Amino acid sequence: MLARPPHKHGLKAEMNVVPYIDVMLVLLVIFMVTAPMLVQGVQIELPKVAAEALPTPGEQRIVTLSVKSDGSYYWNVGSEIDIESQTDSAVDKSEMREKIAAIVQENTETQVYIRADQNADYGAVVAGIAELQQGGVSRLGLITEAP
Repeated sequence: MLARPPHKHGLKAEMNVVPYIDVMLVLLVIFMVTAPMLVQGVQIELPKVAAEALPTPGEQRIVTLSVKSDGSYYWNVGSEIDIESQTDSAVDKSEMREKIAAIVQENTETQVYIRADQNADYGAVVAGIAELQQGGVSRLGLITEAP
């Protein structure tokens, strides 16, 4: 009868993790290289002012500016956001800037909120924001509706 020679080493019950470490390091390098490319945004510079107490809603003046799908503007002035009524309107952005700048100059704490029709041209909305900034509006917000 033939007998097998005894093994010098017994069976190993250990897992070889070296290939897993190599794969992990390759993935780490891939994520480190691609992560900076995924960052997107617009560089803005926010004004730096001393913080004060926020006015109560009854004290604050709010202008709700709406942009129609044809690019015209209308707005409402009040103490709260009002999307139903209309105080005044403008056909083009320069007329809108003059009228809203006059409202804001009366009270510098006036908050302007912009809402736009879903079918409004994005350029008309951005042009309206730019006109408001040129008119001296510094407190600006956007209104959206939940789906």
